[in-house]
Amino acid sequence: MSPLPAPEAGSCGPAESTRELGVGSAAAAGTMGGKNKQRTKGNLRPSNSGRAAELLAKEQGTVPGFIGFGTSHSDLGYVPAIQGAEEIDSLVDSDFRMVLRKLSKKDVTTKLKAMQEFGTMCTERDTEIVKGVLPYWPRIFCKISLDHDRRVREATQQAFEKLILKVKKHLAPYLKSLMGYWLMAQCDPYSPAAFAAKDAFEAAFPPTKQPEALAFCKDEITTVLQDHLLKETPDTLSDPQTVPEEEREAKFYRVVTSSLLALKKLLCLLPDSELDSLEEKFKSLLSQNKFWKYGKHSVPQIRSAYFELVSALCQRIPQLMKEEASKVSPSVLLSIDDSDPIVCPALWEAVLYTVTTIEDCWLHVNAKKSVFPKLSTLIREGGRGLATVIHPYLLPFLSKLPQSVTDPKLDFFKNFLTSLVAGLSTERIKSSGSECSAVIAAFFECLRFIMQQNLGEEEIERMLVNDQLIPFVDTVLKDPVLQNGQLFHYLAETLSSWEAKADMDKDNHTAHGLENVLLNFWERFSEICVEKIDEPEADAKSVLGVCNLLQVLQKPKSSVKSNKRKNGKVRFADETPEPESNKENDQCMSSEGENSEATELVLESARDSSDLLSPLRKKPLDDLVCKLAEMSINYVNEKKSEQHLRFLSTLLDCFSSSQVFQVLLGVENRSIVKAKSVAIAELAQKNPAVKFLYGKVIGWLSEEQRKDSGFLVDILYSALRCCDNDMERKDVLDDITEEHLQWNSLLQVIEKACSSSDKYASVTPWLKGDVLGEKLVTVTDELCNKKNLQSTSEPYFSEKWTLLKLVLSQHVKNDYLIGEVYFERIIVKLHETLYKTKTLSEAENSDSLVSVVCDVVHKYFSSAKRCLLMPSSEDLLLTLFQLCAQSKEKTHLPDFLMCKLKNTWLSGVNVLVHHASGTYKQSSFLRLSALWLKSQVQSSSLDITSLQVLLSAVEDLLITFLESEDPCLLADYVGSIMPTNSEWEKMRQSLPTQWLHRPLLEGRLSLNCECSKTDFKEQDAKTLPSHLCTSALLGKMMLVALKKKITLENNELEKIIAELLYSLQWCEELDNPPIFLPGFCEMLQKMSITFDNLRAFGDTSDLLQLLFNRSKENGTLWSLIIAKLILSRSISSDEVKPHYKRKESFFPLTEGNLHTIQSLCPFLSKEDKKEFSAQCIPALLGWTKEDLCSIDGGFGHLAIFNSCLQTRSTDDGELLHGILKIIMSWKKEHEDIFLFSCNLSDASPEVLGVNIEIIRFLSLFLKYCSSPLAESEWDFIMCSMLAWLETTNENQALYCVPLVQLFACVSCDLACDLSCFFDSITPDTAGSLPINLISEWKEFFSRGIHSLFLPLLVTVTGENKDLSETSFKNAMLRPMCETLTYISKDQLLSHKLPAKLVTGQKTNLPECLQTVLNTLVPLLLFQARPVQIAVYHMLYKLMPELPKYDQDNLKSYGDDEEEPALSPPGVLMSVLNKQEDLLENILGCIPVGQIVTIKPLSEDFCYVLGYLLTWKLILTFFKAASSQLRALYSMYLRKTKSLNKLLYHLFRLMPENPTYGETAVEASNKDPKTFFTEELQLSIRETATLPYHIPHLACSVYHMTLKDLPAMVRLWWNSSEKRVFNIVDRFTSKYVSNVLSFQEISSVQTSTQLLNGMAVKARATTREVMATYSIEDIVIELIIQLPSNYPLGSITVESGKRVGVAVQQWRNWMLQLSTYLTHQNGSIMEGLALWKNNVDKRFEGVEDCMICFSVIHGFNYSLPKKACRTCKKKFHSACLYKWFTSSNKSTCPLCRETFF
Repeated sequence: MSPLPAPEAGSCGPAESTRELGVGSAAAAGTMGGKNKQRTKGNLRPSNSGRAAELLAKEQGTVPGFIGFGTSHSDLGYVPAIQGAEEIDSLVDSDFRMVLRKLSKKDVTTKLKAMQEFGTMCTERDTEIVKGVLPYWPRIFCKISLDHDRRVREATQQAFEKLILKVKKHLAPYLKSLMGYWLMAQCDPYSPAAFAAKDAFEAAFPPTKQPEALAFCKDEITTVLQDHLLKETPDTLSDPQTVPEEEREAKFYRVVTSSLLALKKLLCLLPDSELDSLEEKFKSLLSQNKFWKYGKHSVPQIRSAYFELVSALCQRIPQLMKEEASKVSPSVLLSIDDSDPIVCPALWEAVLYTVTTIEDCWLHVNAKKSVFPKLSTLIREGGRGLATVIHPYLLPFLSKLPQSVTDPKLDFFKNFLTSLVAGLSTERIKSSGSECSAVIAAFFECLRFIMQQNLGEEEIERMLVNDQLIPFVDTVLKDPVLQNGQLFHYLAETLSSWEAKADMDKDNHTAHGLENVLLNFWERFSEICVEKIDEPEADAKSVLGVCNLLQVLQKPKSSVKSNKRKNGKVRFADETPEPESNKENDQCMSSEGENSEATELVLESARDSSDLLSPLRKKPLDDLVCKLAEMSINYVNEKKSEQHLRFLSTLLDCFSSSQVFQVLLGVENRSIVKAKSVAIAELAQKNPAVKFLYGKVIGWLSEEQRKDSGFLVDILYSALRCCDNDMERKDVLDDITEEHLQWNSLLQVIEKACSSSDKYASVTPWLKGDVLGEKLVTVTDELCNKKNLQSTSEPYFSEKWTLLKLVLSQHVKNDYLIGEVYFERIIVKLHETLYKTKTLSEAENSDSLVSVVCDVVHKYFSSAKRCLLMPSSEDLLLTLFQLCAQSKEKTHLPDFLMCKLKNTWLSGVNVLVHHASGTYKQSSFLRLSALWLKSQVQSSSLDITSLQVLLSAVEDLLITFLESEDPCLLADYVGSIMPTNSEWEKMRQSLPTQWLHRPLLEGRLSLNCECSKTDFKEQDAKTLPSHLCTSALLGKMMLVALKKKITLENNELEKIIAELLYSLQWCEELDNPPIFLPGFCEMLQKMSITFDNLRAFGDTSDLLQLLFNRSKENGTLWSLIIAKLILSRSISSDEVKPHYKRKESFFPLTEGNLHTIQSLCPFLSKEDKKEFSAQCIPALLGWTKEDLCSIDGGFGHLAIFNSCLQTRSTDDGELLHGILKIIMSWKKEHEDIFLFSCNLSDASPEVLGVNIEIIRFLSLFLKYCSSPLAESEWDFIMCSMLAWLETTNENQALYCVPLVQLFACVSCDLACDLSCFFDSITPDTAGSLPINLISEWKEFFSRGIHSLFLPLLVTVTGENKDLSETSFKNAMLRPMCETLTYISKDQLLSHKLPAKLVTGQKTNLPECLQTVLNTLVPLLLFQARPVQIAVYHMLYKLMPELPKYDQDNLKSYGDDEEEPALSPPGVLMSVLNKQEDLLENILGCIPVGQIVTIKPLSEDFCYVLGYLLTWKLILTFFKAASSQLRALYSMYLRKTKSLNKLLYHLFRLMPENPTYGETAVEASNKDPKTFFTEELQLSIRETATLPYHIPHLACSVYHMTLKDLPAMVRLWWNSSEKRVFNIVDRFTSKYVSNVLSFQEISSVQTSTQLLNGMAVKARATTREVMATYSIEDIVIELIIQLPSNYPLGSITVESGKRVGVAVQQWRNWMLQLSTYLTHQNGSIMEGLALWKNNVDKRFEGVEDCMICFSVIHGFNYSLPKKACRTCKKKFHSACLYKWFTSSNKSTCPLCRETFF
């Protein structure tokens, strides 16, 4: 309870004032009174206690329940603000206290969040804590439930519900103070808030208890609601000073509306027994004028709520309302024309309750002056858009009008109905179907009511029919818009009710009166119908209206069914109730535009029950129809009126009887029909309908100018309906089909038969008959023989195709539309047409009939729902499939046709596989398509595109199979395509054997038999081998099967996978793949068929067994597959172990066993390898010559030993020496086996094979044997090597034979390994070798190797321009070129190459050296990496030797030239020029800084590699030259701009991050390895680092350029554009500068260069070099500082100690040193030496050049020699040249005299 008692209502004692002031000052304290501070949103003015007091004074007298005022009913208390916090009841939780305070804030967001928080706390806290809030809740709720913000109101009700759910019955003591506001909340205009309040109410009280709860609080509720309605104003509900006027008014209107609706709710929910006690309260409310004014209030929501309350009062307290009749009647009845959509429904309800409850209501208003004029105006205006609301109330309103009010009746009813009809003509009514229907329904309801009430009063009857009904019908007939309002059905229903009444009470006076009314109606109705039709140019709309109306009138009452939703329907008291289904009228039947089938069915049902029509309607209706038909035929005959003919068609459709046709024949009745058969002629004489058909209809159908003949076909069907049986109809149709019907008419006859089951049933014999069948076959033949669509000029060409499409696609009850025989003949014709397309060109096919045939066939397939396909259809399907599965090149069909064909055959296959189970097994399509696919992949020549098209078609086919219910279908189909084992073997053998080359070279397989030379050149390189095609096709099928978990039989899955792996391995092993291969591999990859993905295909154990069996049987690729699978980790080595556990099973050796062991070797353990080796070693002893060369002899066992040794399986030196001795013994016993210096054309493959294995063993022996060799062993190895090389050299012509090429390769490999061995000998290892071995090697063997290889290189490169490194025929290039890299400079200079000199070539080199250059340098352009690298290595050794020849001739490049320049070797520069052009093509279009990745071993790779190697050679040459020569060479490079081009290219080739891949991980490493810190190893045989060759080489060249040509790079950098400038600066600073600075400083520290008189020191940490120059008493100290972007930035020279030198001279020397270091292309030491030289010359007395103030020229290092004849001063030639060119004068810089 509240700590302070609330005073009585109305009092305002000191305590209360204090309390209210406390709230205000609390608010003030809350805002701290700061007027200049940021205020809360919505709180516009700072609070203060003064304003709070003022507000309090204003609020005195407000309704009880608001804060600050108590109520007389209960002690509510309130939650005090901050000052009174200590007084709050301890039951209120502190968190709740905070939330309740927030709820008193003005800010909407604060209140909203607080209310949501309150709700959450009610849910989460204990019940006892929540109960503590209850005393304070009512006041807060009463105030906040009326809040202006609707979100707050909604949140309040939601929180209230949570509170109720928590406290439950403990809310009871507070109900009375809450209920009024709670009821208002349930009537809140904001629906979510109202629903939330209802939910809370339902949570508190179940539905049965709700009236009881309201009764308990009824007095308090009515008090609150009455106070709101009578006492409150906008200003009392809200504070005028803080709330805007608009907001105040909105709140007031909402409260009034809610209060009115809450009163209504209270009235409706209260039990009857409780109403009496409230009567006094309501009496006082109704006595107040303020209440009655709400009926005229400007706010529509208030008016609506008011009228709802009035209705409730009339309903619940009628007596009280009768007493207040004088106020109720005017308030309600005089508002009858209120057309606000919110008010209208409530108003009319109130009107009906008023006139029903208050009998004397008309005494208090003047009906004729005040009410009826308003009503009349309202309905004349069509209800002002509210017809659907108002017009249903008109009949009840009319029925309640007393006669005293309506007299005179005639005028009143006439005026009322006239107003109703007038309302129909308003635009709003016409545009709305529902409004129009409402007006029409009201009109007919009222008309029937008036008729019923006034039967017998002829004047009123006549008025109703003649003045109202007939004009109304006439109006509607003219306006089709109004016909949609169901007028015709209402009219039919009205007539039916009158007829029913007349038939029921036949002798009654009433019945007689109704008969007269009906006769009068039909007479007048016939007149207006005749009037509409009897015009030459009859109005189309009116004619249509007459048609529709007659159709509706013909239907008996029982058939009038509506498809509309149920509406309420008035039934007059004396009418019998209709069955539920007949209560609604059918909607207006349309003309041809609407669903003809629906119309047809309705009409059929109408015809069947035409006898149900009342005689009162039947005769006048038939008479009217005959009259209209006669009139129409007259117009047709005389005026050719199309309009009348259409009308006649519709009329006959509904009224087809002999009587009508007899009328139509009229005068021509006697004429005889000329028909083909006598039977038809007799039928025509007997049947007027047939006679009319022949006499008139056929003539009309034959008129060529007629475009639309559909309505004539309807007449034809109307005539046929009059025939006695189907055979008569068939005879008539056969006759007219043969003779009279045109194609479009025939098409329409069949279309209409298909659209209606009755029509179809009547003409079925004709459709299935011979006449139609033959005609259709003839037309198909005629259409298919047209050459193309354009060639026809026949107008009905498309109609014939449409007819065919219709005939093939329409199936009735799973039966063909026409006879099956004719159907099949049509299909055959279409099939023949499609088959011919293969012979036509693409252009012809585009115009051909294929497209139309496709449409027809597609229509047939897609409609053949579960119909069994006939053989001809299956043949057609096969042809379609074949066309879709072949590429465009073969079918010559354009894409759009291919797309059509695909859709067509897929729809056909769909039909096929959805047959009842098992029927497809007899399908010829499945069998023939499988055979065709098999032949395509096995024998036809498919390229990659054709194969992809085929696979795509097969995938579509299989996906369709999967939709079948039978899972075996797909498995059976795969089985029918699967080749037999012999077929597979044949396909494998037909694969070209090029794949063997790589495994042979790499030593993975050994062979001693002749390889068949099937190469790709023998076939078309684009055509895929049959094995690849077959495996790809079956792979695709397998994937589809696996996806759907379909099991394949007979291990087909394993076999398919094995063959796929065979294809993949074959592709992988090819060295120079044909052009189709990348596409094929990519295709398999997209299908996820790869070695890595093998596990995805299921268990691999069976597959592995199959692979091992095949490997041991055949070897070759099968063995390599096993190795590849282990390598790609598709199978583990544990899975393989069981297959080689028994080593004995591999012996005796066969080719398969040998290859299997060789493939497994890399993955075997040491023990396993030792076991295999142990099996081999005994077998190497004691063989005969023949046995040595056999697989199961020396060759095979040595091959296995080599394979084991290749993977380093043994470290047993004795064992290796032992085998070497065995081989040496073979040489002694069978020397002729060793192919030393012989012709290989006579050598057998077996001998070649054993030689290859011996050479391989020797190479491996050198590599792995650590124990020293005896001299005899060295002699054997080296002599054999040289002899084999001579054999290799002598048999160049046989390199195309694989085994000879292999022999050459291994011979060169052995030579290379020996060269490498001797090259790597150190003084430590030399001691273990025989004494003279190294000298023998150098003087004899090495020279012998290079004397063979150097000419061989020239020969090979000269003969063959295509020396692709990957090509097998060039395989020996790698080892040969690698060997040549070991050639010594002396051997190179003492070459025996033929002289090669170029005429006119400027050179200082001796002839021998020039020949080497001219021979080797052009090979840098060669398209083979091994050649380029070998040539580079050889030339690299020569480069340092070349500058000395230019040095000897240096004097010839004197000062005669202005800017002397000297070219590096001419042949090198000419090659560079060519390479620059090639590089420009490759890289020229790419912006500098964008990195280009060059694909290894591509053509571009070789160009870029050659270019960079050439530059490395040039830079090596440059570095070896003296300072003076470097100046001349750099001048040449500057003139040619070659260096600029190089630098641009380097910044396209160097990687953005030149870090070594493996070191990138080592983040802890301070200085990661980069391409600038690591030396480039250009290996030939090692190809693992190929992707890094170009980037690393580019970085290496850039490093050399910066190091050896810093001045030129600096010059280029400074002159480059800003973007390039920044890129170069950033990259160099980051990656190169530190490396170069360190190297430069280190070179200073380790320099052995002696500079007499100058001491040089370096400081690595500060990147400084300090030079101290001293001569006699002079001491000069210079500090050289390297920049962070060295060498791009300028080197700064700072002064240190200076003794004995003048300041000016000192500055000059500083400037000179700075100039030398900036402009000379050399190191710091070279710059310092140059400067020291300059200073020395100065002290020697040589004068400075007076232009550059230096003795030695900074660029070309010359002395001042050009003297002026006048002043005798000497200048440098270059300085003078620059002076003269820049000043445009030739005067001396000093004396200004002309310089001679």
